[in-house]
Amino acid sequence: MASEAARRAVIVSGARTPFLRAFTDYTRMDSIALADAAVRGLLERTGLPGAQVQAIVWGGVILPSAAPNIAREIALDLGLDAGCEGYTVTRACASGLQAVTAAAAAIERGEYDIMIAGGSDSTSNAEVKLPQKLVHAGAPLALGKPKVKDYLSAAAQLAPFTDILPTRPKIAERTTGEVMGESAEKMARIHGVTRAEQDEFAARSHQRAAAAIDSGRFADEVLRVRTPEGLDIDRDGLVRADTNADKLARLKPVFAKDGTVTAGNASPLTDGASAVLLMSEEKARELGYQPLAAFRSWSYVSVDPADQVLIGPAISMPRALDKAGMALADIDLVDIHEAFAAQTLSVVRALESADWAKTRLDRDTAVGAIDIDKLNVHGGSVSLGHPFGATGARMVTTMANELARTGKNTALLGICAAGGIGASAVLERV
Repeated sequence: MASEAARRAVIVSGARTPFLRAFTDYTRMDSIALADAAVRGLLERTGLPGAQVQAIVWGGVILPSAAPNIAREIALDLGLDAGCEGYTVTRACASGLQAVTAAAAAIERGEYDIMIAGGSDSTSNAEVKLPQKLVHAGAPLALGKPKVKDYLSAAAQLAPFTDILPTRPKIAERTTGEVMGESAEKMARIHGVTRAEQDEFAARSHQRAAAAIDSGRFADEVLRVRTPEGLDIDRDGLVRADTNADKLARLKPVFAKDGTVTAGNASPLTDGASAVLLMSEEKARELGYQPLAAFRSWSYVSVDPADQVLIGPAISMPRALDKAGMALADIDLVDIHEAFAAQTLSVVRALESADWAKTRLDRDTAVGAIDIDKLNVHGGSVSLGHPFGATGARMVTTMANELARTGKNTALLGICAAGGIGASAVLERV
């Protein structure tokens, strides 16, 4: 039992496709094709024979209905060992982190020695949902051997002929109907986050991401992807190096006439994939790989979506710290998913708040203030984009690389997700 308790899963490497705005150069690549590109590139970069991968865990939000278990499709597409099993997880925008921590847990339980985990999403290939009225009327026609009377019956069910056209999908809470941007607006009001602060935060995200690209900081993680049309993509497509707070201030609010959330301080609809290679530490060293980092802890929580649906990290981050036996002041780097600048800054404000600590965390003092020089040091989802299922794995990869590169010891991750979910993890350098 002692040896099992000491078993540790380590992050060996990570790789991702460049992230692109939806309905641009990845339009002909669905979530599975993007996942294939990320995993193929990861294997090529690490030199790991595909036959050695024992299992895949994959995260996704917009799952393809014809093949929702993307993990298994990756193994089949890439010709990995026939016994390489896979399963797909969905935890809204925390799906990528869920996949990676699930793989780490499986390795530490001794189920596998070598796994790949990650996530992908293609908003460009989101399936248009037919109204249930049309589905119910048409199902007997599609599934049986209809006669004339069946067609007449179906037509009768559709009358009056309203609500039978597909409608534009919205990123909204099923239980409350609140659109995510509306949630961000509400959080900005509650936590006193101004428009100027949001625009400044967004500009900083773009500037830091651009600096990371230009310095080669992302060279270890971003792959070259060839599209079906023959285009070679090797650079994130959403980062604007020339943006600043003054330019962003000219944009109009999107979700409320007198609001503060704009297209410039929110994450855009994005296509992309990210993959992480995990091994038991013993296996990694046996094969000659230098581990980058390991998980010291993780925490998943939920809050009432009718309250502040995106505030979850302000609870999951302190809990992850507690599980790691650490305080915020002990952490070298903090990476928070930027669904919206308003949401990220609201989480930061909550962590600084003694009232939040007392009412929501049952502690006497605030969690602490985050040094801006430690927060999202290479930008985040506002600038890089947010392929829903891929973001968590991207954050793990970027922080693991940064710890290994700089010699810093720990990083704290925080992700908000639909349904009121908060997801966090503490990474430590190996």
